[in-house]
Amino acid sequence: MNIGNLIDAFRPAKGPPPQKLGAFLRWCLEGAWPMLLLAAAFSALAGGMEAGTAFILGMVIDTAIASGPGQFFSAGNTAVIALALCFFLFVRPVLFGLSAASNAIIVQPNVNPLVLSRLNRWTLGQSVRFFDDDFAGRIAQKQMQTATAVTSVTTEMINVVAFALASLAGSLALLGSIDWRVTGVFVVWLVAYFALIRWFLPRIRKRSGKRAGARAMVTGQVVDSITNIKTVKLFAHADHEERTAQDAMVAFRERSLHFGYLSASFRFCLMCLAGVLPVLLIGATLFLWQFATATEGDIVAAGAVSIRIAQMTGWVSFTLMAIYSNVGEIENGMKTLSVRDRVEDAPGAKALRVTEGEIEFDQVEFAYGRDVGGVQGISLRINSGEKLGIVGASGAGKSTLVSLLLRLYDEENGRILIDGQEISDVTQNSLRSQIGMVTQETAMFNRSARENILYGRPDATEAELTAAARKAEAHGFISELEDGQGRTGYDAYLGERGVKLSGGQRQRIALARAILKDAPILVLDEATSALDSEVEASIQAALHRVMEGKTVLAIAHRLSTLSEMDRIIVMEKGRIAESGSHAQLLAKGGLYASFWARQSGGFICTDDERTAAAE
Repeated sequence: MNIGNLIDAFRPAKGPPPQKLGAFLRWCLEGAWPMLLLAAAFSALAGGMEAGTAFILGMVIDTAIASGPGQFFSAGNTAVIALALCFFLFVRPVLFGLSAASNAIIVQPNVNPLVLSRLNRWTLGQSVRFFDDDFAGRIAQKQMQTATAVTSVTTEMINVVAFALASLAGSLALLGSIDWRVTGVFVVWLVAYFALIRWFLPRIRKRSGKRAGARAMVTGQVVDSITNIKTVKLFAHADHEERTAQDAMVAFRERSLHFGYLSASFRFCLMCLAGVLPVLLIGATLFLWQFATATEGDIVAAGAVSIRIAQMTGWVSFTLMAIYSNVGEIENGMKTLSVRDRVEDAPGAKALRVTEGEIEFDQVEFAYGRDVGGVQGISLRINSGEKLGIVGASGAGKSTLVSLLLRLYDEENGRILIDGQEISDVTQNSLRSQIGMVTQETAMFNRSARENILYGRPDATEAELTAAARKAEAHGFISELEDGQGRTGYDAYLGERGVKLSGGQRQRIALARAILKDAPILVLDEATSALDSEVEASIQAALHRVMEGKTVLAIAHRLSTLSEMDRIIVMEKGRIAESGSHAQLLAKGGLYASFWARQSGGFICTDDERTAAAE
């Protein structure tokens, strides 16, 4: 049996993460508790060996004094010698070994991935709005920070707290066997020790949380600058970004200093208190020895225990400070990550079954929680196999309409149906698996070209993969790719967000991905906007083949790309202003005709935008 697998490191959690510390920790560690308690038990047994060591040492000293010089290694002392040898050579090493193994093999390697996988799984399920409102780097930092902090708290509670409490309990028992008055002195010292901890640690926890928030902000600023490094360089704003990051670093430094002053004071006070303990215990035992109520062995035992606890005080205080620091980081991460901002599947939601591909918007309204923007009162039926073009100036609601169809947001009023099934009643995964999409802002992973295309259908064959790439006019340039690691062709990595490719190349890979997915509903959001005219012409032919038999929604500012659509709707201020074929809308002489007449380079602009451009 592999003891490293006693904790299932990737076991899903039950339910959402709570927003209270104790419940949140239980959620993080659910399923690992039996092994954590076993590790704590081994640590406590090892901690009890501290008092056992002092007891055995005192017993040996008393036996040696009672036997006199030259008589210790006599037959009468065999039991004491055997007990001491067994304790120091077998019992103590075995218990410490079990404690170390349970922590290093069972706990540490498993708790971090257990917590991180749960936080990541929860975060991935958050709505698009959750990610829009924060830094990507900050969210990632919070996941890593919180998982690391939970792991540290867990291991230190096992390694130190369980060990120290068992040591204190054993020491109380040992001192009680010497004299109740010595125990009383030790109890008074413990009261002072815990009072000091109780005063300092909540303050350390609070300051640690603020320090963690400042650290995450530094990460968020730095990652934001690096993610947009081309924009930074093109606008010659490296100095501005450096100042922005430095402002965050200054705040982090101030929080760190604030924390440092408190932690240094805590350590100093505890060290002073630790120095008092050997004086009290050894002095009390010597006093009793004067009156023959304590033995020389008792003095040695009390001295050994007091010195060990005094030494352990520094270790324990440092660890407790680290635990409370980590608790502050956990609370800070919990506030960010456990927020519930999700589009949830309905209870008992079933998989979407697309037989025809008919789409209906029924009095749909959505304004992103605001009073204006989004779409209002949209009623629209898209027949099976129909090719629908959607046009309108920026902010007219075109992309909102598509986002609602994909259920990236839930409509505030009305309903959306596909083949008579309300999309709010089906699972999101089944909904999105039936819709292929190519957007203007093409999403690329820093993975190989093959992996990026196979994202459309991971089980596709190599022949299907290359066929999709050829249809998207991507096979030629992919074959010539080479990355910094010497990987070539479809195995070459594309860089973060596909930065090693041109805009047109990224869009062709996105097209290949959608072609490979072969979903019955296809959404094209400025799908050819990054292509030059020659490449666009060749891809348009491929797109026409791909669109055959599918229900298509195509958003475009370049109206020439929509002229062959079955129907075109014109959106204005979140409503459908016009609807008809290209010819019908031109003949009508309305908004669409105005857009067509005013196009420069094939792009739509409003009167305000054209006036601003002229100025």
